[in-house]
Amino acid sequence: MTEAPAQTEMPHRIRADAQRNRDRILAVAETVIGEQGAQASLRDIARRAEVGLGTLYRHFPTRDALLADLLGDRFEQLAVRAAQLADGKLPAAEALREWLWEFSIGTSSYRGLPAALVDTLHDEQSPLHGACARLQQSTHVLLERAQQVGAVRADVDSADLFALAAAVGWVVDQSIPLAGRHQHLFTLMFDGLAAH
Repeated sequence: MTEAPAQTEMPHRIRADAQRNRDRILAVAETVIGEQGAQASLRDIARRAEVGLGTLYRHFPTRDALLADLLGDRFEQLAVRAAQLADGKLPAAEALREWLWEFSIGTSSYRGLPAALVDTLHDEQSPLHGACARLQQSTHVLLERAQQVGAVRADVDSADLFALAAAVGWVVDQSIPLAGRHQHLFTLMFDGLAAH
Protein backbone atom coordinates (compact mmCIF):
# COMPACT_ATOMS: atom_id res chain seq x y z
CA MET A 1 0.00 0.00 0.00
CA THR A 2 2.82 2.44 0.72
CA GLU A 3 4.23 2.01 -2.83
CA ALA A 4 1.08 3.25 -4.60
CA PRO A 5 1.45 6.94 -3.61
CA ALA A 6 5.11 6.92 -4.69
CA GLN A 7 4.13 5.52 -8.11
CA THR A 8 1.47 8.17 -8.65
CA GLU A 9 3.77 10.98 -7.50
CA MET A 10 6.71 9.96 -9.71
CA PRO A 11 5.05 10.78 -13.09
CA HIS A 12 4.04 14.22 -11.75
CA ARG A 13 7.63 14.93 -10.71
CA ILE A 14 8.91 13.83 -14.13
CA ARG A 15 6.30 15.96 -15.88
CA ALA A 16 7.30 18.96 -13.77
CA ASP A 17 10.98 18.41 -14.63
CA ALA A 18 10.12 18.02 -18.29
CA GLN A 19 8.04 21.20 -18.20
CA ARG A 20 10.92 23.12 -16.61
CA ASN A 21 13.28 21.82 -19.32
CA ARG A 22 10.81 22.78 -22.03
CA ASP A 23 10.30 26.26 -20.60
CA ARG A 24 14.07 26.77 -20.29
CA ILE A 25 14.63 25.60 -23.88
CA LEU A 26 12.00 28.07 -25.15
CA ALA A 27 13.44 30.97 -23.15
CA VAL A 28 16.96 30.26 -24.40
CA ALA A 29 15.71 29.65 -27.96
CA GLU A 30 14.08 33.08 -28.03
CA THR A 31 17.42 34.66 -27.10
CA VAL A 32 19.56 32.55 -29.44
CA ILE A 33 17.19 32.87 -32.40
CA GLY A 34 17.01 36.60 -31.70
CA GLU A 35 20.81 36.70 -32.01
CA GLN A 36 21.40 34.19 -34.80
CA GLY A 37 18.12 34.11 -36.72
CA ALA A 38 15.65 31.35 -37.56
CA GLN A 39 18.47 29.01 -38.63
CA ALA A 40 20.17 29.22 -35.22
CA SER A 41 22.10 26.18 -34.06
CA LEU A 42 19.85 23.78 -32.13
CA ARG A 43 23.00 22.38 -30.52
CA ASP A 44 23.83 25.88 -29.24
CA ILE A 45 20.29 26.28 -27.89
CA ALA A 46 20.55 22.95 -26.01
CA ARG A 47 23.99 23.83 -24.64
CA ARG A 48 22.91 27.25 -23.41
CA ALA A 49 19.70 25.80 -21.92
CA GLU A 50 21.93 23.27 -20.12
CA VAL A 51 20.08 20.27 -21.50
CA GLY A 52 21.20 17.48 -23.79
CA LEU A 53 20.44 17.67 -27.50
CA GLY A 54 18.24 14.58 -27.04
CA THR A 55 16.15 16.48 -24.48
CA LEU A 56 15.66 19.34 -26.92
CA TYR A 57 14.59 16.91 -29.65
CA ARG A 58 12.17 15.13 -27.30
CA HIS A 59 10.34 18.42 -26.81
CA PHE A 60 10.90 19.85 -30.29
CA PRO A 61 11.62 17.12 -32.87
CA THR A 62 12.31 19.68 -35.63
CA ARG A 63 13.39 23.29 -35.98
CA ASP A 64 9.90 24.11 -37.28
CA ALA A 65 8.35 22.61 -34.13
CA LEU A 66 10.50 24.91 -32.00
CA LEU A 67 9.66 27.94 -34.16
CA ALA A 68 5.94 27.07 -34.12
CA ASP A 69 5.93 27.03 -30.33
CA LEU A 70 8.06 30.15 -30.08
CA LEU A 71 5.86 32.07 -32.53
CA GLY A 72 2.50 30.67 -31.41
CA ASP A 73 1.38 33.75 -29.47
CA ARG A 74 2.50 36.14 -32.22
CA PHE A 75 0.65 34.14 -34.87
CA GLU A 76 -2.44 34.09 -32.69
CA GLN A 77 -2.27 37.88 -32.25
CA LEU A 78 -1.93 38.31 -36.02
CA ALA A 79 -4.94 36.07 -36.65
CA VAL A 80 -7.01 38.01 -34.09
CA ARG A 81 -5.92 41.28 -35.70
CA ALA A 82 -6.98 40.04 -39.14
CA ALA A 83 -10.42 39.15 -37.77
CA GLN A 84 -10.72 42.65 -36.26
CA LEU A 85 -9.77 44.25 -39.57
CA ALA A 86 -12.30 42.13 -41.44
CA ASP A 87 -15.19 43.58 -39.41
CA GLY A 88 -15.89 46.24 -42.06
CA LYS A 89 -15.15 49.32 -39.91
CA LEU A 90 -12.23 50.34 -42.14
CA PRO A 91 -12.42 50.67 -45.92
CA ALA A 92 -11.48 47.34 -47.49
CA ALA A 93 -8.19 48.50 -49.04
CA GLU A 94 -7.10 50.20 -45.83
CA ALA A 95 -7.88 47.06 -43.79
CA LEU A 96 -5.88 44.92 -46.22
CA ARG A 97 -2.97 47.36 -46.15
CA GLU A 98 -2.95 47.45 -42.35
CA TRP A 99 -3.02 43.65 -42.15
CA LEU A 100 -0.23 43.15 -44.69
CA TRP A 101 1.94 45.75 -42.93
CA GLU A 102 1.50 44.04 -39.55
CA PHE A 103 2.20 40.67 -41.16
CA SER A 104 5.33 42.02 -42.88
CA ILE A 105 6.59 43.45 -39.58
CA GLY A 106 5.80 40.14 -37.86
CA THR A 107 7.73 38.10 -40.40
CA SER A 108 10.84 40.18 -39.80
CA SER A 109 10.88 39.57 -36.03
CA TYR A 110 13.69 37.01 -36.54
CA ARG A 111 16.34 37.02 -39.24
CA GLY A 112 15.55 34.32 -41.79
CA LEU A 113 11.94 33.93 -40.66
CA PRO A 114 10.26 35.21 -43.86
CA ALA A 115 11.89 32.48 -45.96
CA ALA A 116 10.99 29.82 -43.38
CA LEU A 117 7.34 30.89 -43.38
CA VAL A 118 7.00 30.86 -47.16
CA ASP A 119 8.65 27.41 -47.30
CA THR A 120 6.41 25.90 -44.64
CA LEU A 121 3.26 27.22 -46.29
CA HIS A 122 3.79 24.50 -48.92
CA ASP A 123 4.95 21.80 -46.49
CA GLU A 124 1.91 20.22 -44.85
CA GLN A 125 4.16 18.12 -42.60
CA SER A 126 5.71 21.20 -40.98
CA PRO A 127 4.43 22.17 -37.52
CA LEU A 128 4.40 25.76 -38.83
CA HIS A 129 2.10 24.88 -41.72
CA GLY A 130 -1.19 25.20 -39.85
CA ALA A 131 -0.39 28.65 -38.49
CA CYS A 132 0.88 29.85 -41.88
CA ALA A 133 -2.20 28.48 -43.65
CA ARG A 134 -4.41 30.30 -41.12
CA LEU A 135 -2.56 33.56 -41.78
CA GLN A 136 -2.93 33.03 -45.52
CA GLN A 137 -6.66 32.45 -45.02
CA SER A 138 -6.85 35.72 -43.08
CA THR A 139 -5.14 37.40 -46.02
CA HIS A 140 -7.67 35.81 -48.39
CA VAL A 141 -10.67 37.22 -46.48
CA LEU A 142 -9.27 40.76 -46.49
CA LEU A 143 -8.11 40.52 -50.11
CA GLU A 144 -11.51 39.33 -51.28
CA ARG A 145 -13.20 42.34 -49.64
CA ALA A 146 -10.73 44.73 -51.30
CA GLN A 147 -11.23 43.07 -54.69
CA GLN A 148 -15.02 43.19 -54.39
CA VAL A 149 -14.91 46.99 -54.08
CA GLY A 150 -12.45 47.25 -56.97
CA ALA A 151 -9.54 48.49 -54.86
CA VAL A 152 -7.13 45.65 -55.67
CA ARG A 153 -6.45 44.04 -59.03
CA ALA A 154 -8.35 40.84 -59.70
CA ASP A 155 -5.35 38.71 -60.74
CA VAL A 156 -3.84 38.72 -57.23
CA ASP A 157 -4.49 35.87 -54.80
CA SER A 158 -3.73 35.38 -51.10
CA ALA A 159 -0.62 33.27 -51.83
CA ASP A 160 0.78 36.18 -53.87
CA LEU A 161 0.17 38.61 -51.01
CA PHE A 162 1.57 36.25 -48.38
CA ALA A 163 4.73 35.86 -50.46
CA LEU A 164 5.04 39.58 -51.28
CA ALA A 165 4.60 40.75 -47.67
CA ALA A 166 7.10 38.12 -46.51
CA ALA A 167 9.48 39.12 -49.33
CA VAL A 168 9.52 42.74 -48.16
CA GLY A 169 10.34 41.45 -44.67
CA TRP A 170 13.08 39.27 -46.16
CA VAL A 171 14.66 42.14 -48.12
CA VAL A 172 14.99 44.34 -45.06
CA ASP A 173 16.18 41.31 -43.13
CA GLN A 174 19.09 40.90 -45.56
CA SER A 175 20.38 44.47 -45.54
CA ILE A 176 20.96 46.80 -42.60
CA PRO A 177 20.79 49.91 -44.84
CA LEU A 178 17.36 48.78 -46.09
CA ALA A 179 16.00 48.15 -42.58
CA GLY A 180 15.06 51.83 -42.30
CA ARG A 181 13.20 51.63 -45.62
CA HIS A 182 10.84 48.80 -44.65
CA GLN A 183 7.73 50.97 -44.79
CA HIS A 184 8.80 52.62 -48.04
CA LEU A 185 9.40 49.27 -49.74
CA PHE A 186 6.12 47.96 -48.37
CA THR A 187 4.27 51.00 -49.76
CA LEU A 188 5.81 50.44 -53.21
CA MET A 189 4.67 46.81 -53.09
CA PHE A 190 1.15 47.68 -51.93
CA ASP A 191 0.72 50.45 -54.48
CA GLY A 192 1.45 47.90 -57.20
CA LEU A 193 -1.66 45.97 -56.13
CA ALA A 194 -4.07 48.77 -56.95
CA ALA A 195 -6.66 48.07 -59.60
CA HIS A 196 -6.30 50.29 -62.67
